[in-house]
Amino acid sequence: MTLILQILATFSILSLVAVGGANAVLPEMHRQLVELHGWLDDATFSQLYALAQAAPGPNILVASVMGWRIAGAGGMAAATFGMLVPSAILAWGVAGLTHRLRGAPWLKPAQGGLVPVAIGLILAAGITMAQASHSHGVMPLVVVAASTIMVWRTDYNPLWMLAGGGVLGAVFLS
Repeated sequence: MTLILQILATFSILSLVAVGGANAVLPEMHRQLVELHGWLDDATFSQLYALAQAAPGPNILVASVMGWRIAGAGGMAAATFGMLVPSAILAWGVAGLTHRLRGAPWLKPAQGGLVPVAIGLILAAGITMAQASHSHGVMPLVVVAASTIMVWRTDYNPLWMLAGGGVLGAVFLS
């Protein structure tokens, strides 16, 4: 299988389990791209993630940037297509099914059950990125934990947590 098809297959599978968006599958993306395929190393993965998050636009940019780094424009197209199309088809099908079953008593609890799944996946993404940074021992994990609690328990905009993490990174990495 060519590299482009491997990228397409990898990101297509990731898209189908991306409950909560592309950031929710960051740990599995790291495992696939760094550990299994060896297409990226930890530092490059972290840097590309930071670049994608700093750029304006949807968090799906992380897949596009990583695909571009791995295989140029073709890799970017394959990663982007893979992250968007399979999940869009699944969402379209589930939306139709949900519409037809809207009166079912089990539907609301089933939808509510996906919330902790999404939260857990996003928390796992934060922990994976903290571990991939290889810097200053437990400090990245402390930042992830503090940010998670602040976003969960306060009404502050999550961008404040990003800004705080950036300030802490500048202070501790300089």
